[in-house]
Amino acid sequence: MGALINMQPLFLLFLLLKPLQFVRIYDPSLSDERREELEDYLDDLYATGPTKPPTKEAFRTHVIINSEMPLTDQDYCNQEMKMKRVHNRLHCVKEHFFLQAPYDDIQEICHNIFVQCTNGVRKCHRSREIVSGVHCALKSGTMMPFCEYTSSYREGWVLITCQWDDVVGEIIPVSVIDILAI
Repeated sequence: MGALINMQPLFLLFLLLKPLQFVRIYDPSLSDERREELEDYLDDLYATGPTKPPTKEAFRTHVIINSEMPLTDQDYCNQEMKMKRVHNRLHCVKEHFFLQAPYDDIQEICHNIFVQCTNGVRKCHRSREIVSGVHCALKSGTMMPFCEYTSSYREGWVLITCQWDDVVGEIIPVSVIDILAI
């Protein structure tokens, strides 16, 4: 019976190698605020721990739109997904919704009664008002920036999930599940 060194030399070599070290390059053109924002973004991107809990700001940033581009534009999702950096650790997301409504109106939906949801989610809140939005469905690609999406304009009642946020002390929207056609 051979020793581990004789049987698995490649495995032993990997154990002896030092982990890769990323070097941060100093860019004098970046303001201190932008540099800190970039470093936080990179830390989040390469983090191996649990995901951050949802926040009001994350929902505003990734879902709420007030774009001047028409929502019916066929290339809407391809551009907006990149502009708003919607991805999961640089992997393409399979589906995403953008809503054209003020955040406060969307947050009000969290106070509506529960309704039956779609996509296997048990409890959703449905809007009382009609909301315009865009549904993005992954067409091709696996990693950013090579994700290609089909864009479809939707108008109807929005189904969202909500949860309590201890930091701000209120219920906040977490994700858009669907936009039900009128």
